Amino acid sequence: MALHPAPLKAEAGAEAGSLRAHMGVASCAGSTCHGRSVASGTPVRQDEVLRWQEESSPTGAHSRAWRVIGEPRGQSIARRLGLDSAGVVRECAGCHASRGAEHLADGVDCEACHGNAGAGTGGGWLATHYTVGTSHARNVAQGMTDLTVPRVRAGVCLDCHLSGDGPGQFIAHRIMAGGHPRIAFELDLFSTLQQHHDEDADYVARKGHKTNSLQMWAIGQAEAVSRSLALYMQPAKANDGVFPEFTFYDCHSCHRRIIDSDEANVTAVPNPGRPIHAGMPPWNDENMILLLAAARVAAPGEAATFDARAKAFHRAMGVGRSETVAAAQALRQAAQGLSARFAATPFTREQAFAVIDTIASDAISERFTDYEGSVQSVMALDTLLGGMVNAGMVSAGGAGNLRLQINQAYAAVRDPNGFQPIAFRRALGGAVRSIRSLR
Repeated sequence: MALHPAPLKAEAGAEAGSLRAHMGVASCAGSTCHGRSVASGTPVRQDEVLRWQEESSPTGAHSRAWRVIGEPRGQSIARRLGLDSAGVVRECAGCHASRGAEHLADGVDCEACHGNAGAGTGGGWLATHYTVGTSHARNVAQGMTDLTVPRVRAGVCLDCHLSGDGPGQFIAHRIMAGGHPRIAFELDLFSTLQQHHDEDADYVARKGHKTNSLQMWAIGQAEAVSRSLALYMQPAKANDGVFPEFTFYDCHSCHRRIIDSDEANVTAVPNPGRPIHAGMPPWNDENMILLLAAARVAAPGEAATFDARAKAFHRAMGVGRSETVAAAQALRQAAQGLSARFAATPFTREQAFAVIDTIASDAISERFTDYEGSVQSVMALDTLLGGMVNAGMVSAGGAGNLRLQINQAYAAVRDPNGFQPIAFRRALGGAVRSIRSLR
């Protein structure tokens, strides 16, 4: 069993794609392409650049990615990390920009997600993707990243929204200790926030299908588990000097009040999914919990294996490095198997409701002992409900009437320092009971 996996790749052909020229936002911004000021184009909106630059919406977050480095919070983080201007480029540009140091102001641009568009080894898709008779398949063959494939999209997004192998793409604990926001990601929800297109009849004709939000969510959970384990298996990323790399662990296992008196009150709540003693820092298992919930509905035969391997992985960290890597590899194989299984699963209305019920079941909800996993569960409910609306499984009006309960669950995880697991479970249960009423 190999203990040193090969570097991660977001998609097949990524190496060849990297040899194509990066053309930049200006190459997409013509008024006859994606630079219109109103969405009046056919077959695409043609105002995509404007939406990418939207100042008042999360839709514009990618365009602002490099700018935030120069704002007060970004500058204070750089000072705490002891970074000069070259160090900022080295440590931050891997996620906050798409091109070389000479084009940092573009932030995370079109080609960061869609792939380098210029000619090079294997050709390029910029000059032909708008020609008469072209197709999505042809664009992909010429190097465009096929973001309609959930596993491909997850690989692209996770590079920055969890961590990747590229320069400046590993979000270590020291970066968050310097003031960087904690890392939280859910593939379908974040995709929706960044969506610059309409999934209308024309979209279906060109792409072959609409996005299945429920499938996207489930695959995102599987790929996040797989990515975190793959990174941990690399010795250079698993350790920070003599210490473990704490970015892999749950923040609140250490960031709790410390009381040394006889009146010490233990605030940690036992997690049955992590069979470890109280003195061990627990792995951040937010995606493992939600992946298990999805597996119990869509792949019940594999769910027990995944659960057993997850517990074995947690236990192995109390034994030694080689045992932990072996357990991580076995768990990653199970996660990848679930990802492939989900890719062939239609995720029906009944399955969607069953997943929601499973998230709130005693077997799953008792694992929401920590802030990160609880946040992930609320995002899951929001995503699954929104996905059912988009798929016509429930009415928009009925779902809208439940917004109060969803917001109450979000409120229960608004303050990481005031998080209370038992109170959160009550809020989660209330939201799920309300969603169940739509069934």
